[in-house]
Amino acid sequence: MRRSQINADSLDLDERVINLNKCQKTHKGGRTLSWSALVVVGDRRGHVGVALGKARGIPDAIRKGMEIARRSLMKAPLAGTTIPHAITVECGAARVMLKPASEGTGVVAGGAVRAILESVGVRDVLAKSLGSSNPINNAWATLKALRSLETPETVAARRGVDPDSLRLRPRRVAVAAGTEVEETTEEAADDAGENQNNSD
Repeated sequence: MRRSQINADSLDLDERVINLNKCQKTHKGGRTLSWSALVVVGDRRGHVGVALGKARGIPDAIRKGMEIARRSLMKAPLAGTTIPHAITVECGAARVMLKPASEGTGVVAGGAVRAILESVGVRDVLAKSLGSSNPINNAWATLKALRSLETPETVAARRGVDPDSLRLRPRRVAVAAGTEVEETTEEAADDAGENQNNSD
């Protein structure tokens, strides 16, 4: 993992073990037992780090994983208690889908995906693992998804436009029953185009 520029000592990080895996290697004189520990650290305010530590003993594997994770922290953009937009990423055989959810939904996810999302500070999200169930691959895919997230301000700065122009504003329209429904400006624009064509 690449070295992070974020100072882990200045953050109040929670540490969590996602998965432990035992490995045995057969030699001429017998078998050698070792462990690998997949761990995650996060401050629940957008900072998170994931790493894999390997050693002959479980405590050493966890300690090494924590040290590597603290050195590889990343900052994920959040939108309140959820993520800015939906995203689906692939990493190896793993495929992870993340979707923003309304407040009060909770973290609808499992395994490594849930542990990482909770550590980064996401409290409302819909997530689904669509590929491999390997926790290590799912962890890397989740990190890739968090790195790929962008806020409207970031996209607007890259395009050189006003951030408000990227947001869809709802417009109330009257229907036959006398009630009102909301449609986005994209839908309103499509309707206006259709009406123009019909008038021609």
